[in-house]
Amino acid sequence: MKKLVVIVLVGLGLVSANTLSYAGVPLINLEGVGGIAFNPLAYTAGEKIEESNKPSKFSLDNVVTSKPQIGTWYVNLKQSKIDWSTVGIAQTFFNRLELSYGYEHISTSFQNNIEKHNFGAKLLVLEEKEYIPAVSVGTVFKHTTYDAAKDSTDFDYYIVATKLIKKVFPKPVLISGGLLSTKGKVLGVLGFDKQRDEVFFGNIDVLPLENVAVGVEYRQGAKFSDFKNADYWDAHIAWFVNKNFSLVAAYVITGNRTGTAATGLGDGVVLSAQYAF
Repeated sequence: MKKLVVIVLVGLGLVSANTLSYAGVPLINLEGVGGIAFNPLAYTAGEKIEESNKPSKFSLDNVVTSKPQIGTWYVNLKQSKIDWSTVGIAQTFFNRLELSYGYEHISTSFQNNIEKHNFGAKLLVLEEKEYIPAVSVGTVFKHTTYDAAKDSTDFDYYIVATKLIKKVFPKPVLISGGLLSTKGKVLGVLGFDKQRDEVFFGNIDVLPLENVAVGVEYRQGAKFSDFKNADYWDAHIAWFVNKNFSLVAAYVITGNRTGTAATGLGDGVVLSAQYAF
């Protein structure tokens, strides 16, 4: 799986080496959804369709869609001896409906080759205006192959608002936050609880340069009667190499490995490559 990630990184870099403009957010996150690393953003994936290119009336032969966007991630959590690799793809229809798929491959010391499949749908219900954030609602259907999972499939639901603030601060600042309803244990990798919990997630990113974003990400850990997820944090830097290709490096904190009531996986390095067609 590591070799596959390296090949994808090199290949995408070669394909996009001669373009000059820059990509941006959303990225394709760990579960294939348009967002950052863990969290979704209200923005939908893929290049926005211009009004001049829209058909005058609906036709099954002329469905308006963005070009697809793909992303790969590699997470190395040394304390837990976990290698976590993902690949995801998303596409947006009519500038409103994002459909996505994400595949996760997790190698651990307690069970090799856990696989997780994520099928997502996100609807942009409010477009971003000068003083109004973009607002989206979404769901992700998840399935894990973890042997000890009592329930291996379930849905997450979320609402998220995102705003790029350009005039208030010296540099543009992206602020995003939302609420997630989930039964997932470790994002669903270890299966799903009978109970459901609602938690907060958020992102703040600053763009010191036109093609660089630096930020932090937070997701509150869902807590159930017999299982408690740790809070997740990451600090990241994204380099938008050109209009197609982006690279991301991050350091993630997923809670203490031992000595706490919540289930944590320790700290680790995160790398990602993103390509927008």
